[in-house]
Amino acid sequence: MSTLYDQAMEEMITTLHEWFDEQQKRDDLESVVKRTTLQMGIFNDIVLDYRPGRTTVDSLDLGLDDDVKSKQAGAFTVEQVRNEIGPKLVEVVQRRLDKLADTPLIDYRFTLRGKFPTTEGKLQLTLFEWINEEKRAMLLERIHTYVDKNLENSTYPTKPLESFFLTSHLLDPKLFPELDVAWTIGQYDRIQELNQGRPEAMVEHRGEITRAVTAWAENQFLPQYYDVQSSPYRTNEYSLKPGTTLESNVETQAGRHLNETGKAQTSETQPIDLLLYAAVMILRFEPSYSKPKGVTFLELAKQLGSKRAARMMTEGSGTYAKDDIHVKTEEVECKANDVFALMTIHIRKEEAVAYQQALTFITHLLKQGFPKGYKIKLKSSVKQYLPIKGLAKSDTHRFFANALEYPELHPLLEEYAREAIQEFEFYEDTEGEKSCMPGSYATFGLGLVDERYFPLVECYMSEVDDEHQLIQDKFIAAFVEKQGVTVQSIPALVASLRRSTDSLKLKIQTELENEEILEQLVRQIQGLESYEAEHVLYPIFGKVEKLTTLARKAEGRRKELLLELLQAAGK
Repeated sequence: MSTLYDQAMEEMITTLHEWFDEQQKRDDLESVVKRTTLQMGIFNDIVLDYRPGRTTVDSLDLGLDDDVKSKQAGAFTVEQVRNEIGPKLVEVVQRRLDKLADTPLIDYRFTLRGKFPTTEGKLQLTLFEWINEEKRAMLLERIHTYVDKNLENSTYPTKPLESFFLTSHLLDPKLFPELDVAWTIGQYDRIQELNQGRPEAMVEHRGEITRAVTAWAENQFLPQYYDVQSSPYRTNEYSLKPGTTLESNVETQAGRHLNETGKAQTSETQPIDLLLYAAVMILRFEPSYSKPKGVTFLELAKQLGSKRAARMMTEGSGTYAKDDIHVKTEEVECKANDVFALMTIHIRKEEAVAYQQALTFITHLLKQGFPKGYKIKLKSSVKQYLPIKGLAKSDTHRFFANALEYPELHPLLEEYAREAIQEFEFYEDTEGEKSCMPGSYATFGLGLVDERYFPLVECYMSEVDDEHQLIQDKFIAAFVEKQGVTVQSIPALVASLRRSTDSLKLKIQTELENEEILEQLVRQIQGLESYEAEHVLYPIFGKVEKLTTLARKAEGRRKELLLELLQAAGK
């Protein structure tokens, strides 16, 4: 009769074999690794999660239930897992690797990790780390060849897939035991240089760089100095290890700084500089919700005694020239800190030229890559707000409302708005129902005062993230009240209604009794998908059945137009 131990071993070994058997059935192994010379194999890590009766083996470990499972006791002691169970599982994996080592299935390295409920709670440990030295040497040669040919001696853009592998390879201690921080940062900078002018690809490349340096900071560098625990919100909490200080060789007096292009300077770069580089990449290029991690990295570096981190927190990352982040004239004083995405503006004379200088200051920085999800700290004696209910009464809002009072600044406000507008970004001082995309206040204000800016409203609405922003409803209501429903306003109104929520209701059916205006509405929605057309019509007519009733009762040209609306909505 088999014991619990025998049953557990059989279940775990069977699950391991099933995983390997399943992967060997794949018919795409060769094609996957042939996409780039920087991939030696598909898998380099698997996790065995022993749960009696439902054990799993997977190459992806989300760890979503680790906190819950840690409270569950198991039948085996920690010593049994380490000394008996673990070695037997390693034997199984080693035998499979002996046959698969040279195939595209297995990378140059392979790690087996395990999770086991024990009498002392859940145990997580690395059971086995294996390296194929032949593949490792070949990969290193390929990396250096790639860097020489495609980065250092090339002027052509690179591929995001290549960055996906290269960025993490350069920080892999199994490949580069002695980390050359300056050289590594140089390669990251070169990737960005080569891909300038290709916005979508650049987002991917920068994302790969940021992912790699963040993983290095969290998994390699910071654990040397901090005890790390995961909070209930799955963020890392750091506590400095007793007696820990920044070693003298970790940051030199010269240090490393970024010039105005963001490129690394000075050869005396040390590991702490890579942590600061990660912070800057997050703060400059990641979405608003990621920025707290960048600030945390700076705070941790400061705790370790980094003088440069302390400077960055008060003066900014050093990415921008001093003349760009501090302007002082007789009319206005402007300061900017990209670390905290903060612009401080002191209006010394309440006149158009002061706001003109401030707008020029802001727009110039945004064009250089300053975080678009910033906030303004305003010192001004004027307190204007847009005539739109429900907007945050923040300093950022007040600044743009004040500037809108000067008609001669409207073209400059449009230039600012078109530079600021970016999907998935939000002003730093808005949240919840009042969250709004950069450029909102300028766009809304201009859209309310002059039909020349209706195209700007359309541009803005095309970028609105309507899953995380609601204030467009408030603007639409104010827009209809201020600009009315006309042949000229319909395109901007339809563009806005495409981003409205289901709670918006407009009383504009009377205006649509004008056949010329109704015809314009038909033209604007005819090119939309049926579900989009229905979404646009809902705030105006309610459920489609109501529009059907109106069409049935109408006559002549009006009836034809209402039927065309129904047809556009797929009814």
